[in-house]
Amino acid sequence: MIRAVLRDLVSGPIAVQLRRFVIVGAATAGVQMILLWLFVDFAGVNYLIGATIAIEITIILTYVLNNAWTFRASKNTGVREYLAGLLKTNVVRGSAIPLQLGVLFGLVEFGNVMYLVANAIAIFLSGIYRFVLDAQWTWG
Repeated sequence: MIRAVLRDLVSGPIAVQLRRFVIVGAATAGVQMILLWLFVDFAGVNYLIGATIAIEITIILTYVLNNAWTFRASKNTGVREYLAGLLKTNVVRGSAIPLQLGVLFGLVEFGNVMYLVANAIAIFLSGIYRFVLDAQWTWG
């Protein structure tokens, strides 16, 4: 069972989308990390507030990239469809914000993990959730 699922992720029907989603996610995670660092270390913003702002900025960037590349076969075209997709991805990704912030907070406050390392872990853990919902609802 597990072997079949792993095989499908590598060579199955969603493998290409998953690889593209991971590439877009890694690039936008890098942007999010840089923004968080700038907000916290240069602007003096609390790391949770900085993370929330950085997440929202990258939600928009991620949608633009995923719509154009990852889900191009079912991409949202036209102004109304594009904006509806942007709203849907904001709901999906917005619903992941508490998950990501909770992991970030827990690792920083209780695990004494540096906020940037904790944020990278939180991005990864919430990424699975975001892929499933985006693939099914935003571009499904």
